[in-house]
Amino acid sequence: MPIEALLFVLLVVLALAIAHMRDLFAAAMLFSIFSLLSAGMFTLMDAVDVAFTEAAVGAGISTVLILGTLALTSNEERNGPFRLTPLLVCLGLGATLIYGTRDLPVYGDPGAVVHHHVAPEYIEGSHNIHIPNVVTTVLASYRGYDTFGETTVVFTAGLGVLLLLGGAARRRDPEEEAAPQATSEVTS
Repeated sequence: MPIEALLFVLLVVLALAIAHMRDLFAAAMLFSIFSLLSAGMFTLMDAVDVAFTEAAVGAGISTVLILGTLALTSNEERNGPFRLTPLLVCLGLGATLIYGTRDLPVYGDPGAVVHHHVAPEYIEGSHNIHIPNVVTTVLASYRGYDTFGETTVVFTAGLGVLLLLGGAARRRDPEEEAAPQATSEVTS
């Protein structure tokens, strides 16, 4: 069994385990493992830049944010009523995505359009700017603004989560706010 198939089976097993888990801390840890396995899968597909991003954001930052949120909330998921609408939406979206992959070229096909459209231009451009690695050329030069935009989005999302969580921690009880005022009235 090739390593890609083994990783894919592990990803499916982890996804099913996470879906049935009620302990949110354990689910957060399994999400982190899922991200690391995804990073391994991306590495095997020669997408090292995507693998690095998945490991850093998926297994690193996301896990820290989820654990920080769990520190302020309950560790157990409450059982709610079964809702058919979200299930139908997910199944419909999944079917649409699977239908959309029918036109994709076979994985690794050197005759695919993507290898003949802009790839020769990127290879030629990497020689012009004297960067020996084509992937680094694309990330550093051609996608520089896009990468900066992605970083800005992640930073803004993290800042928004921190502001939301910080607002809940700063709320005080009315008794605590009244106590300092009462002592200042007595002293004057």
